[in-house]
Amino acid sequence: MKLQTQIDLAHTFRRMHDRKQVLLLPNCWDAGSARLFVQHGFAAIATTSAGVAWSLGYADGEQAPLAEVLAAIARITRVAGVPVTADIETGYGHAPADVAHTVQAVIAAGAVGINIEDGMAGHGPLREVADASARVRAARAAADASGVPIVINARVDHWMQPGHADPATRLADAIERAKAYLAAGADCIYPIGLGDPATLAALVRALDAPINVAAGAGMPGLAELARLGIARVSTATRLATLAFAAVDRAVVAMLASGRFDGLTADFTYADAQRLFESA
Repeated sequence: MKLQTQIDLAHTFRRMHDRKQVLLLPNCWDAGSARLFVQHGFAAIATTSAGVAWSLGYADGEQAPLAEVLAAIARITRVAGVPVTADIETGYGHAPADVAHTVQAVIAAGAVGINIEDGMAGHGPLREVADASARVRAARAAADASGVPIVINARVDHWMQPGHADPATRLADAIERAKAYLAAGADCIYPIGLGDPATLAALVRALDAPINVAAGAGMPGLAELARLGIARVSTATRLATLAFAAVDRAVVAMLASGRFDGLTADFTYADAQRLFESA
């Protein structure tokens, strides 16, 4: 991808976060799913770290080698033609300098946005605020040096932690973290796992920044999320696991019945071929 093209895509993606309407982002896991989402008219797409890892033969949690993840991102950006934001988990490394290196490589692969978590790798406990902020700051500095104004979506993983922390204390700390990440250069805050409308509304009131939530059963719909002030919704692993579920059901039925009726699909070989005719 030409640098100017990537810069233009980054500016386009940044404008989608103006909070005038909710940005709905499907999370792809390979070039095929990326093309399918683009065909359905999504103006931008995201990657799912878990889906990408599974497609490469690894578990989620930075188990997939970074080089293989970068190659997957490059394949996705090559065929997408729209802004792509990449889930880099905790940034692949112990130090902020490692995060900077990862961000440089992700930008080189064609992405114009990143998700970065504030927990330890492998969905571990939360980092200290200063440590997590330093990693966001390193990501922003790497992006600035590249000339590509990526959108940094900083995850606040309080609602992914085990246990039953006091809700008010959890929210107060999440707000403190979010403000620190925004000051360090983040553009958007992602309280993954949070679906309670009242808490979401409180977070929106406390932060002058776009808020991203994860779609899923039981979450408020787009209209309600818009009313709450949510700026961005992503599907996380949901679409990848739906694809696994469809194949799982078909295989179970085939083994149980000895018949192949379940192998009929509305989406055909020809449909898949057409996805790539203009890629």
